[in-house]
Amino acid sequence: MKNIAVIGAGTMGNGIAHTFAQFNYKVNLIDISKSSLEKGVATISKNLDRMVAKEKITESDKNNTLDNIKLYTVISEGVKNVDLVVEAATENTDLKLKIFKELDENCAEKTILATNTSSISITQIAAVTNRPEKVIGMHFMNPVPIMKLVEIISGYNTADDVMDTIVDLSKKIGKIPVAVNDYPGFVANRILMPMINESIETLYNGVAGVQEIDTVMKLGMAHPMGPLQLADFIGLDVCLSIMNVLYNGFKNPKYAPCPLLVNMVTAGKLGVKSGEGFYDYSANKKAEIVAKMFA
Repeated sequence: MKNIAVIGAGTMGNGIAHTFAQFNYKVNLIDISKSSLEKGVATISKNLDRMVAKEKITESDKNNTLDNIKLYTVISEGVKNVDLVVEAATENTDLKLKIFKELDENCAEKTILATNTSSISITQIAAVTNRPEKVIGMHFMNPVPIMKLVEIISGYNTADDVMDTIVDLSKKIGKIPVAVNDYPGFVANRILMPMINESIETLYNGVAGVQEIDTVMKLGMAHPMGPLQLADFIGLDVCLSIMNVLYNGFKNPKYAPCPLLVNMVTAGKLGVKSGEGFYDYSANKKAEIVAKMFA
């Protein structure tokens, strides 16, 4: 398995492409927008520069990584003869189902189809294909080049040999794979998102302010980042989407998203990506956050 296609050049997609390319896999990075692809590659290049500056890789390693990435704006062209596709599009069920139908129609029979979804059912995604046994979840953590964990989620029909292949592949790119079952939110977000949502509820109820809540969790629970700042970094729209998946999947009111979260997303205050969330983010602040994560 040496040829990988990655769908989506955003934060997760370019990070996944970066990681595979750095380990000398040939990567086809696919996005409908040429400008998104260019922005994604620029991000990869900047992150590689930081790694060179820290002497984690050489200039030659950087150039080799970039040479391993090819750009495509058409899925059917980008997925020819690849061994694995990793979909990293927006966390939207309808969009993912549409993409997987197209992948199934255009990929070779041998190709494994993986999704980087952080909460949506693998079984539901697999059901729109004619190869449900070859569909699997491969949930990377952000920032992908740095974070070690990959949640590997087996759908109802995922074949054991496909699970074994993806677990082995994850180890080859320096990750620690953890196999989990296909339930809403899997493990990471089933635990993390209700904690973030409860932090927002705590703010909403006037128990404490943003800085105070984050400080308690950082100093008292040794979290490297407070839950409200983390929500900003993830994207409040993504947090809301995952909470809705949990709420709809379990029909349990404890997963209902906080009204403050709903209102902030409606108002366009999405966190770092929009420049404002629970904190205010200038362009310099964004750059500072990314630099710290690659330090």
